[in-house]
Amino acid sequence: MTALDEVKIGGMGASRRRVEDSRFVRGRGNYVDDIKLPGMLHMEILRSPLAHARITSIDTSKAWEIPGVRMVLTGEMMAQRNLAWMPTLSYDTQAVLATDKVRFQGQEVCVVVADDPYIAKDGCDAIVVEYEPLPPIVNPLQSKAADAPIIRDDKEGQTDNTCYRWEVGDAAATERAFAEADVVSSMQLHYPRSHPSPIECCGAVADYNSATQKLTVYMTTQAPHIIRAAFALVTELPEHMIRIVSPDIGGGFGNKVPVYPGYVAATLASILLGKPVKWIEDKTGNLISTGFGRDMYLDAQMALRSDGKILAVRMHADTDQGAFFSDAQPSKFKIGLMHSAFACYDIGTGHITAQGHYTNKAPGGVAYRCSFRVTEAMFFQERMMQAAADDLGIDQAEFRRRNLLPDDAFPARTPFGFLVDSGQYGKCLQVGLEAIGYDDFRKEQAAARARGRRLGIGISTMTEPLGAGNSREYDILGIKMFDSAELRVHMTGKAILRVGAKSQGQGHETTWGQIVAHELGIPASDVIVEEGDTDTAPFGMGTYASRSTPVAGAAIAMVSRKIRAKARRIAAHLLEVSEEDVEWELGRFYVRGAPERGATIQECAMAAYSNMPDGMEPGLENNAYYDPPNLTWPFACYISTVEVDPETGVWDVLRVVAVDDCGVRINPMIVEGQIMGGLTEAYAMANMQFQTYDADGNIVGSNYMDYLLPTAWETPGFELHEVVTPCPHHPIGAKGVGECAAVGGPAAFVNAVLDALSDTGVRNIDMPLLPDRVWEAIQDGHDVSGMPPIRND
Repeated sequence: MTALDEVKIGGMGASRRRVEDSRFVRGRGNYVDDIKLPGMLHMEILRSPLAHARITSIDTSKAWEIPGVRMVLTGEMMAQRNLAWMPTLSYDTQAVLATDKVRFQGQEVCVVVADDPYIAKDGCDAIVVEYEPLPPIVNPLQSKAADAPIIRDDKEGQTDNTCYRWEVGDAAATERAFAEADVVSSMQLHYPRSHPSPIECCGAVADYNSATQKLTVYMTTQAPHIIRAAFALVTELPEHMIRIVSPDIGGGFGNKVPVYPGYVAATLASILLGKPVKWIEDKTGNLISTGFGRDMYLDAQMALRSDGKILAVRMHADTDQGAFFSDAQPSKFKIGLMHSAFACYDIGTGHITAQGHYTNKAPGGVAYRCSFRVTEAMFFQERMMQAAADDLGIDQAEFRRRNLLPDDAFPARTPFGFLVDSGQYGKCLQVGLEAIGYDDFRKEQAAARARGRRLGIGISTMTEPLGAGNSREYDILGIKMFDSAELRVHMTGKAILRVGAKSQGQGHETTWGQIVAHELGIPASDVIVEEGDTDTAPFGMGTYASRSTPVAGAAIAMVSRKIRAKARRIAAHLLEVSEEDVEWELGRFYVRGAPERGATIQECAMAAYSNMPDGMEPGLENNAYYDPPNLTWPFACYISTVEVDPETGVWDVLRVVAVDDCGVRINPMIVEGQIMGGLTEAYAMANMQFQTYDADGNIVGSNYMDYLLPTAWETPGFELHEVVTPCPHHPIGAKGVGECAAVGGPAAFVNAVLDALSDTGVRNIDMPLLPDRVWEAIQDGHDVSGMPPIRND
């Protein structure tokens, strides 16, 4: 016998076909809306049509009269059970159902529970709510005004609309660096609200069993164990009597991390009625009320030497948090990991300040396919890099090349305290430039401009901190952000792997088995993966912020090694040699110096139940909790070329080149799919996704006619390249990649359009770069802001 071929058994490096797709493409997925329980009732939510108003009265009498209506819940009824308000993951409070006033359009006011969803909708239509309108606030500038109404007047001691202040860096050293600068480059930017827009909206089926006093909730959540802890706090039920089941999820992107009022209301209704209650959100409800991403304003400067060296950066960010501060992010970082900006560049010092603001908008700030605000950080970083290069008169590629961390600089400490441990940043940039044909395009661009055509090329070089989890710094609600895995190898050599993470399309059922195959030589097809049930899965913090491979994947590798260590002792017993004389190659142990004498991992598994050494505990199973020593730091270079029509403002993407260094790749096919999906989202944010508000606080983008998602027709093609720098501290050298393209991609598209307009004096057009905005910039030669409110006349 010889070592197994890892690719043939579906191990690391194999482009193994996705296991989960077998049921999805046949319509056999099991989503929350597929859950049907005996006696199940249905819940609908009545939402506020106004952004800011006092509730003067609620008349539910007509709703109660409708046949089939079983319950109508108001905020007052919730308050009687101490459930009108709930804690958020950011240590704020959020209304479950409004009691005193509504604070954003779409806020939950009442719920109706009925025999079917249509009767419940009729019940909502029959409720009469009287409102006293109040002045709405839709941006931080309005929020800070001296005469601004206090949105959170429910909070004792709240005298303004500020929800947090935060800073990091060395202010004094930064000021000294700016005093020595030859050039100071400045930028003001707005990253607009974006909605994750999963195919499946939020939903839950709450089932309280009064006989056993156990609550089971089937729900669309990316973090079942955290939700269970939050439910225990809100409902005051013992945690071990709460079971959260997250079945198949039709996309999450951060939207399904928070606790939403619909979950709590459905749970209370089930407890009061003694029957299962289902709530399935509709598309408009999802777009206007669930967690948004972005909505951040930046005022920043960069201190530069005339030779192109960056001396320092200083940034102030104002974040629009909406009516409640409900971000899901590490507790100590009020603005997420915004201070990861400029981690890939050799910069001596910097200073960042931030302020969060309450506004009359749905709670925002979820990590929409990013590691806690890193998308904003990288966008601001790369827009500033482009502007600084222009101010210095240095080519944008050369400017980056001069300031990227060199290969011999690692490990490097960033100006804001992060430790970046590995990378080949210059190589990634060079691969991208050669692939796009940078020098030739510059010649083509000059020739085209002479003929009246506007071509542009944009670069975004970025690194993203992934795998938040080292317990020294990272927690949510005080819970440390480690992850876990449990592996059981049956006597026939087949295995079941249970993980605390939760897939929403990342391919966990495929790639997790590949890690086991890599570590043990058990074919990946012989490994069944289970996630999402708190009664069976080991504790985990969930899947978001690209934590899957950096943390959960590491836990899988570590538990596999524990299994292998025990199997080695069994193999020594079977081979009648000391353990020190046993060597390992993929799939089998053998005697040192006599490789023909060996025992496969499957033979060791059988022996664990039938022929174990004296004194050894039977079985071949274990668990592992992984607390990462550091974040992982994938790097990427994205380059886009575009053509802008000066007559219409329409811009077309000509080419997109992506170079990703995500460390060791588990499944190259899945990695490529993640990159393409992320670039598609990046293109959408740069080009078409328009989520904003008018002066009355009405949301513009409450349906898919106004909030556009790219189809295959609009989405450009992508050319993918790779560089591999293994992570030095991760068990399998992986860094993660699921969010990188969505994080770094938008700046490449925006920089390309601005490059095409470089002779107009226009420095910035806020995303999305809609044709009318680009046309206005060209015609008038000025920057175009995207700050709400928009005109509604």
